[in-house]
Amino acid sequence: MTEPTAHQKAEALTQEQVADYLRSNPDFFVEQDELLRSLTLPHDSGRAISLVERQVHLFREQRDTLRHELVELVSIARHNDRLFEKSKRLLMLIIEARSLNDMAAAIDDSIRGDFGLDASSVILFTNATLPASPEGALQVVAPDVALKRLGNLLDGQRAVCGQFRDSERAFLFPGREEPIASVALVPLRTDKLMGVFAVGSREPGYFDESMGSLFLTYISDTLSRLLPPILQQHTSVASVADIVAESR
Repeated sequence: MTEPTAHQKAEALTQEQVADYLRSNPDFFVEQDELLRSLTLPHDSGRAISLVERQVHLFREQRDTLRHELVELVSIARHNDRLFEKSKRLLMLIIEARSLNDMAAAIDDSIRGDFGLDASSVILFTNATLPASPEGALQVVAPDVALKRLGNLLDGQRAVCGQFRDSERAFLFPGREEPIASVALVPLRTDKLMGVFAVGSREPGYFDESMGSLFLTYISDTLSRLLPPILQQHTSVASVADIVAESR
């Protein structure tokens, strides 16, 4: 093969072909020490560096990236662990509650104390009469009223997070001197919609559509199972009280 012909053949090689060959033969430079030392690459500093130096630089960048990701994962794991402990304490208080108002008080204390949020709300949708007036975080409203005030926020199964309309925030957290700016709401469901559990913050950007809501779902699932028997018990007590009052 003449020199011009060899040169033309070399020129016919593309960058992709060279890259594919080196990927297929990662040990190519093992027996090519002189070639390896002669290869140079541009560096951010402006000077040329050897291929070995470039590899070391890339390995260090990868190491730093992995270290940063590991630190983030550890931080997230610690945050989730603290969140789980807070959720567990709250659920124990909910399980031990003997009335709807006790349950609502436990939720309100935990959400504002343990979780550091500004407000919580448990709204039950029922036309039944309860023996005691709702207190604290507890509200009882007729289903048609709730549907009118919250609309499509009640359609899904999962938490809805974001900056709700003024009328929706006022309905969820009534009578507040300092208004709630950001809300996370999750429906309470059994075989049907029975209410909502909501938490709020005065900070506008605290809740958004992308944030996780695992702990809210965890708590709402427990409430959805515990509330029906307690609500039935309260309804029965109220019915007995009405019968006694009518018989006098």
